[in-house]
Amino acid sequence: MLNMKSIIEFLHALGHYNFLQSALMAAIMVGIMSGIIGSFIILRGMSLMGDAISHSVLPGVAVAYMLGVNLMIGATTFGVIAALLIGFVASNSKLKNDTAIGIVFSAFFALGFILISMAESSTNLHHILFGNVLAVSDSDLLSTFIVLAIVIIFIFVLFKELQITSFDEVFAKSYGLNTSIIHYGLMIILTLVTVSALQTVGIILIVAMLITPAATAFLWTNRLVHMLFVSSGVGALASIIGLYLSYTMNWASGPAIVLVAAIIFLVSFVVAPKQGILAKLGVKNVKKA
Repeated sequence: MLNMKSIIEFLHALGHYNFLQSALMAAIMVGIMSGIIGSFIILRGMSLMGDAISHSVLPGVAVAYMLGVNLMIGATTFGVIAALLIGFVASNSKLKNDTAIGIVFSAFFALGFILISMAESSTNLHHILFGNVLAVSDSDLLSTFIVLAIVIIFIFVLFKELQITSFDEVFAKSYGLNTSIIHYGLMIILTLVTVSALQTVGIILIVAMLITPAATAFLWTNRLVHMLFVSSGVGALASIIGLYLSYTMNWASGPAIVLVAAIIFLVSFVVAPKQGILAKLGVKNVKKA
Protein backbone atom coordinates (compact mmCIF):
# COMPACT_ATOMS: atom_id res chain seq x y z
CA MET A 1 0.00 0.00 0.00
CA LEU A 2 2.76 2.41 0.99
CA ASN A 3 5.45 2.28 -1.68
CA MET A 4 7.67 4.92 -3.19
CA LYS A 5 6.09 4.80 -6.63
CA SER A 6 2.55 5.35 -5.38
CA ILE A 7 3.71 8.06 -2.99
CA ILE A 8 5.42 9.91 -5.85
CA GLU A 9 2.28 9.57 -7.97
CA PHE A 10 0.18 10.90 -5.09
CA LEU A 11 2.49 13.89 -4.58
CA HIS A 12 2.47 14.57 -8.32
CA ALA A 13 -1.34 14.51 -8.37
CA LEU A 14 -1.38 16.70 -5.27
CA GLY A 15 0.60 19.35 -7.12
CA HIS A 16 -1.70 19.35 -10.15
CA TYR A 17 -5.27 18.79 -8.93
CA ASN A 18 -7.02 21.46 -6.91
CA PHE A 19 -9.66 19.03 -5.63
CA LEU A 20 -6.95 16.88 -4.06
CA GLN A 21 -5.31 19.89 -2.45
CA SER A 22 -8.64 20.97 -0.98
CA ALA A 23 -9.29 17.42 0.23
CA LEU A 24 -5.90 17.27 1.96
CA MET A 25 -6.38 20.60 3.71
CA ALA A 26 -9.90 19.67 4.82
CA ALA A 27 -8.78 16.25 6.08
CA ILE A 28 -5.89 17.72 8.08
CA MET A 29 -8.10 20.39 9.66
CA VAL A 30 -10.74 17.82 10.60
CA GLY A 31 -8.04 15.56 12.07
CA ILE A 32 -6.66 18.40 14.18
CA MET A 33 -9.99 19.66 15.52
CA SER A 34 -11.26 16.14 16.17
CA GLY A 35 -8.13 15.35 18.16
CA ILE A 36 -8.41 18.51 20.24
CA ILE A 37 -12.09 18.19 21.13
CA GLY A 38 -11.83 14.42 21.44
CA SER A 39 -9.27 14.81 24.23
CA PHE A 40 -11.80 16.58 26.42
CA ILE A 41 -14.55 14.17 25.38
CA ILE A 42 -12.72 11.08 26.63
CA LEU A 43 -11.38 12.80 29.76
CA ARG A 44 -14.94 13.75 30.71
CA GLY A 45 -16.26 10.25 29.96
CA MET A 46 -18.50 11.59 27.20
CA SER A 47 -17.67 9.22 24.35
CA LEU A 48 -21.33 8.21 24.08
CA MET A 49 -22.29 11.89 23.86
CA GLY A 50 -20.00 12.30 20.87
CA ASP A 51 -21.73 9.35 19.23
CA ALA A 52 -25.13 10.87 20.03
CA ILE A 53 -24.32 14.26 18.52
CA SER A 54 -22.88 12.69 15.38
CA HIS A 55 -26.05 10.68 14.78
CA SER A 56 -28.42 13.47 15.79
CA VAL A 57 -27.31 15.84 13.01
CA LEU A 58 -28.71 13.54 10.30
CA PRO A 59 -32.25 14.99 10.27
CA GLY A 60 -30.75 18.47 10.12
CA VAL A 61 -28.76 17.46 7.05
CA ALA A 62 -31.91 16.02 5.48
CA VAL A 63 -34.00 19.13 6.18
CA ALA A 64 -31.25 21.41 4.85
CA TYR A 65 -30.98 19.30 1.70
CA MET A 66 -34.74 19.39 1.14
CA LEU A 67 -34.87 23.16 1.66
CA GLY A 68 -31.80 23.79 -0.46
CA VAL A 69 -29.84 25.56 2.29
CA ASN A 70 -26.32 25.02 3.61
CA LEU A 71 -26.02 21.59 5.24
CA MET A 72 -24.03 23.03 8.14
CA ILE A 73 -26.93 25.25 9.16
CA GLY A 74 -29.41 22.38 9.41
CA ALA A 75 -26.96 19.93 10.98
CA THR A 76 -25.72 22.40 13.58
CA THR A 77 -29.28 23.36 14.53
CA PHE A 78 -30.35 19.77 15.13
CA GLY A 79 -27.09 18.91 16.88
CA VAL A 80 -27.56 21.73 19.37
CA ILE A 81 -31.22 20.78 19.87
CA ALA A 82 -30.19 17.19 20.58
CA ALA A 83 -27.55 18.26 23.12
CA LEU A 84 -30.03 20.53 24.92
CA LEU A 85 -32.75 17.87 24.85
CA ILE A 86 -30.44 15.23 26.30
CA GLY A 87 -29.48 17.58 29.12
CA PHE A 88 -33.12 18.49 29.77
CA VAL A 89 -34.30 14.87 29.93
CA ALA A 90 -31.41 13.80 32.16
CA SER A 91 -31.83 16.72 34.58
CA ASN A 92 -35.63 16.52 34.81
CA SER A 93 -36.09 12.79 35.31
CA LYS A 94 -34.61 9.89 37.24
CA LEU A 95 -33.15 8.49 34.04
CA LYS A 96 -29.39 8.26 33.84
CA ASN A 97 -27.54 10.33 31.27
CA ASP A 98 -26.69 7.37 29.02
CA THR A 99 -30.37 6.42 28.85
CA ALA A 100 -31.36 9.94 27.79
CA ILE A 101 -28.59 9.89 25.18
CA GLY A 102 -29.77 6.56 23.77
CA ILE A 103 -33.38 7.70 23.47
CA VAL A 104 -32.62 11.07 21.84
CA PHE A 105 -29.93 10.06 19.38
CA SER A 106 -31.76 6.94 18.18
CA ALA A 107 -34.94 8.95 17.63
CA PHE A 108 -33.08 11.70 15.76
CA PHE A 109 -31.18 9.15 13.66
CA ALA A 110 -34.39 7.35 12.72
CA LEU A 111 -36.04 10.65 11.82
CA GLY A 112 -33.05 11.49 9.65
CA PHE A 113 -33.34 8.24 7.70
CA ILE A 114 -37.05 8.85 7.08
CA LEU A 115 -36.42 12.41 5.88
CA ILE A 116 -33.57 11.27 3.63
CA SER A 117 -35.81 8.63 2.05
CA MET A 118 -38.47 11.29 1.49
CA ALA A 119 -35.87 13.41 -0.26
CA GLU A 120 -35.03 10.39 -2.47
CA SER A 121 -31.30 10.92 -2.20
CA SER A 122 -29.60 7.59 -1.48
CA THR A 123 -26.31 8.72 -3.10
CA ASN A 124 -26.12 11.77 -0.87
CA LEU A 125 -27.05 9.57 2.11
CA HIS A 126 -24.02 7.36 1.42
CA HIS A 127 -21.72 10.40 1.34
CA ILE A 128 -23.30 11.79 4.48
CA LEU A 129 -22.85 8.53 6.36
CA PHE A 130 -19.32 7.66 5.21
CA GLY A 131 -17.91 10.89 3.82
CA ASN A 132 -16.33 11.83 0.49
CA VAL A 133 -13.42 14.16 1.13
CA LEU A 134 -12.38 14.11 -2.55
CA ALA A 135 -15.59 16.01 -3.33
CA VAL A 136 -15.00 18.80 -0.82
CA SER A 137 -15.88 22.26 -2.17
CA ASP A 138 -14.32 25.65 -1.55
CA SER A 139 -17.24 26.56 0.72
CA ASP A 140 -16.72 23.33 2.70
CA LEU A 141 -13.05 24.19 3.05
CA LEU A 142 -13.82 27.69 4.28
CA SER A 143 -16.42 26.48 6.81
CA THR A 144 -13.97 23.83 8.08
CA PHE A 145 -11.29 26.48 8.56
CA ILE A 146 -13.75 28.71 10.45
CA VAL A 147 -14.74 25.84 12.74
CA LEU A 148 -11.07 25.00 13.38
CA ALA A 149 -10.44 28.64 14.33
CA ILE A 150 -13.46 28.58 16.67
CA VAL A 151 -12.20 25.38 18.31
CA ILE A 152 -8.72 26.80 18.90
CA ILE A 153 -10.07 30.08 20.30
CA PHE A 154 -12.55 28.22 22.53
CA ILE A 155 -9.84 25.97 23.98
CA PHE A 156 -7.36 28.83 24.39
CA VAL A 157 -9.83 31.11 26.19
CA LEU A 158 -11.43 28.45 28.42
CA PHE A 159 -8.51 26.06 28.84
CA LYS A 160 -8.29 26.45 32.63
CA GLU A 161 -12.05 25.99 33.08
CA LEU A 162 -12.17 23.00 30.76
CA GLN A 163 -9.22 21.41 32.54
CA ILE A 164 -10.74 21.80 36.00
CA THR A 165 -14.22 20.60 35.00
CA SER A 166 -12.76 17.64 33.09
CA PHE A 167 -10.76 16.31 36.03
CA ASP A 168 -12.87 17.31 39.05
CA GLU A 169 -16.35 18.70 38.44
CA VAL A 170 -17.17 18.84 42.16
CA PHE A 171 -14.13 21.02 42.85
CA ALA A 172 -15.04 23.17 39.83
CA LYS A 173 -18.49 23.83 41.28
CA SER A 174 -17.03 24.69 44.69
CA TYR A 175 -14.57 26.96 42.91
CA GLY A 176 -17.54 28.91 41.56
CA LEU A 177 -17.47 27.76 37.94
CA ASN A 178 -20.73 27.37 36.07
CA THR A 179 -20.16 23.81 34.90
CA SER A 180 -23.43 23.68 32.96
CA ILE A 181 -22.47 26.58 30.70
CA ILE A 182 -19.03 25.04 30.10
CA HIS A 183 -20.65 21.69 29.35
CA TYR A 184 -23.13 23.07 26.83
CA GLY A 185 -20.44 25.26 25.30
CA LEU A 186 -18.37 22.14 24.71
CA MET A 187 -21.42 20.40 23.25
CA ILE A 188 -21.94 23.23 20.76
CA ILE A 189 -18.28 23.06 19.72
CA LEU A 190 -18.58 19.28 19.44
CA THR A 191 -21.58 19.75 17.16
CA LEU A 192 -19.66 22.17 14.93
CA VAL A 193 -16.75 19.75 14.67
CA THR A 194 -19.13 16.90 13.85
CA VAL A 195 -20.84 18.87 11.11
CA SER A 196 -17.55 20.03 9.59
CA ALA A 197 -16.40 16.40 9.42
CA LEU A 198 -19.46 15.24 7.46
CA GLN A 199 -17.72 15.63 4.12
CA THR A 200 -14.51 14.00 5.33
CA VAL A 201 -15.46 10.91 7.33
CA GLY A 202 -19.25 11.06 7.52
CA ILE A 203 -21.71 10.75 10.38
CA ILE A 204 -21.07 7.07 11.10
CA LEU A 205 -17.31 7.42 11.51
CA ILE A 206 -16.85 10.87 13.07
CA VAL A 207 -17.09 9.40 16.57
CA ALA A 208 -14.05 7.25 15.72
CA MET A 209 -12.06 10.37 14.81
CA LEU A 210 -13.17 12.04 18.02
CA ILE A 211 -12.14 9.10 20.20
CA THR A 212 -9.29 7.17 18.55
CA PRO A 213 -6.62 9.92 18.21
CA ALA A 214 -7.39 11.18 21.73
CA ALA A 215 -7.23 7.65 23.15
CA THR A 216 -3.90 7.17 21.38
CA ALA A 217 -2.52 10.35 22.90
CA PHE A 218 -3.76 9.25 26.33
CA LEU A 219 -1.46 6.24 26.08
CA TRP A 220 1.59 8.42 25.45
CA THR A 221 1.29 11.26 27.96
CA ASN A 222 -0.17 12.24 31.33
CA ARG A 223 -0.25 15.99 30.65
CA LEU A 224 -3.29 17.61 29.07
CA VAL A 225 -1.34 20.10 26.94
CA HIS A 226 0.83 17.34 25.52
CA MET A 227 -2.25 15.20 24.98
CA LEU A 228 -3.88 17.93 22.89
CA PHE A 229 -0.83 18.23 20.63
CA VAL A 230 -0.31 14.48 20.28
CA SER A 231 -4.00 13.85 19.65
CA SER A 232 -4.28 16.54 16.98
CA GLY A 233 -1.04 15.25 15.42
CA VAL A 234 -2.37 11.69 15.27
CA GLY A 235 -5.62 12.95 13.77
CA ALA A 236 -3.77 14.92 11.11
CA LEU A 237 -1.42 12.02 10.31
CA ALA A 238 -4.30 9.56 10.03
CA SER A 239 -6.09 11.98 7.71
CA ILE A 240 -3.07 12.38 5.43
CA ILE A 241 -2.34 8.65 5.16
CA GLY A 242 -6.05 7.85 4.86
CA LEU A 243 -6.44 10.34 2.01
CA TYR A 244 -3.41 8.82 0.29
CA LEU A 245 -4.95 5.34 0.56
CA SER A 246 -8.32 6.66 -0.58
CA TYR A 247 -6.79 8.20 -3.71
CA THR A 248 -4.36 5.43 -4.65
CA MET A 249 -6.39 2.36 -3.61
CA ASN A 250 -9.80 3.77 -4.55
CA TRP A 251 -11.05 3.27 -0.99
CA ALA A 252 -13.81 5.32 0.63
CA SER A 253 -12.12 8.27 2.31
CA GLY A 254 -13.85 8.07 5.70
CA PRO A 255 -13.20 4.39 6.40
CA ALA A 256 -9.61 4.74 5.16
CA ILE A 257 -8.88 7.60 7.58
CA VAL A 258 -10.53 5.82 10.50
CA LEU A 259 -8.72 2.56 9.74
CA VAL A 260 -5.34 4.34 9.78
CA ALA A 261 -6.22 6.01 13.10
CA ALA A 262 -7.14 2.59 14.54
CA ILE A 263 -3.84 1.09 13.37
CA ILE A 264 -1.90 3.94 15.00
CA PHE A 265 -3.83 3.30 18.22
CA LEU A 266 -3.10 -0.43 18.04
CA VAL A 267 0.63 0.19 17.62
CA SER A 268 0.59 2.68 20.50
CA PHE A 269 -1.36 0.23 22.64
CA VAL A 270 1.53 -2.17 22.27
CA VAL A 271 4.62 0.08 22.33
CA ALA A 272 3.64 3.17 24.38
CA PRO A 273 6.43 3.65 26.98
CA LYS A 274 4.22 3.93 30.08
CA GLN A 275 0.87 2.35 29.29
CA GLY A 276 1.70 0.01 26.41
CA ILE A 277 1.47 -3.78 26.66
CA LEU A 278 5.22 -4.24 26.28
CA ALA A 279 5.95 -1.73 29.04
CA LYS A 280 3.52 -3.44 31.42
CA LEU A 281 5.00 -6.85 30.64
CA GLY A 282 8.45 -5.44 31.34
CA VAL A 283 7.35 -4.10 34.72
CA LYS A 284 5.81 -7.47 35.65
CA ASN A 285 9.00 -9.29 34.69
CA VAL A 286 11.10 -6.88 36.78
CA LYS A 287 8.85 -7.42 39.81
CA LYS A 288 9.07 -11.20 39.43
CA ALA A 289 12.86 -11.03 39.18
